[in-house]
Amino acid sequence: MEGRIIKAIAGFYYVHNGEEVYECKARGVFRNKGIKPLVGDIAEVEILDDENKKGNLIEIKERNSFLIRPAVANPDQALIVFAGAKPAPNLNLLDKFLTMMEIKDIPVAIAISKSDLTDGDKLKELIAIYSKYYRVLEISVKEELGLDEVKDYLRGKFTVLAGPSGVGKSTLTNYLAPEANMETGEISRKIERGKQTTRHAELFYIGEGGYICDTPGFGSLELFDIDKRELKDYFLDFEDYVKDCKFNGCIHIGERDCGVKTALSEGKISESRYKNYKLIYEELSNKRGY
Repeated sequence: MEGRIIKAIAGFYYVHNGEEVYECKARGVFRNKGIKPLVGDIAEVEILDDENKKGNLIEIKERNSFLIRPAVANPDQALIVFAGAKPAPNLNLLDKFLTMMEIKDIPVAIAISKSDLTDGDKLKELIAIYSKYYRVLEISVKEELGLDEVKDYLRGKFTVLAGPSGVGKSTLTNYLAPEANMETGEISRKIERGKQTTRHAELFYIGEGGYICDTPGFGSLELFDIDKRELKDYFLDFEDYVKDCKFNGCIHIGERDCGVKTALSEGKISESRYKNYKLIYEELSNKRGY
């Protein structure tokens, strides 16, 4: 049987085959080869007890992509959830999220939650900044706004939901997958454990081949392990203007005759995006000891 690992806890791996969940252990061959199964992995399962849904993991299929924090494998895409208000959006963190997904080459969209509480002009400003390069969804679970568009984006894909706390990510997760609210649901009952004090990445099946991942590790974001000089390549806003830079390898900060800085002065690049680019560049410089 083949399925996707949707949860891993206490040495057990829970594999969903599209219909049912099997509780599995990993064979010693994985330890011998230094392979650690991850949530999101596609696994081959040897069924030991079909009635009680028990099995062994015997093979992990090749991964297409993975994230380190939290550790999840094979996401097809990401949906970054940020509130337009209450709390006010942290655009520096949003730009870090977007940069991380660009580095990992994972397609990404932005959901602006609590859009019903957001000032109209502020909402337009946010959409204007990001919609040139990313799909932007305006949503409110409370007012049932934009939810059909969210479902359309998620259909048939394994989607990582990212975003800081307090933005409505959990509310959206519970709307899309009501079982997510049941912290002592079927999987926890199987291993006779109650609510987990340490939360782990977990996938929820939302039908039509779609999964969403609850990502507790995305409340904050560590810096990426890239050379600071590569950062510019992950800001899509700069692409159209690099050709106008006088110097090859221009990093768009201190150089003269910089096409990106010219575009910034002409209002073609968002000031907040450029400011966050410089802040992230500075953080990378300090981290790596340049």
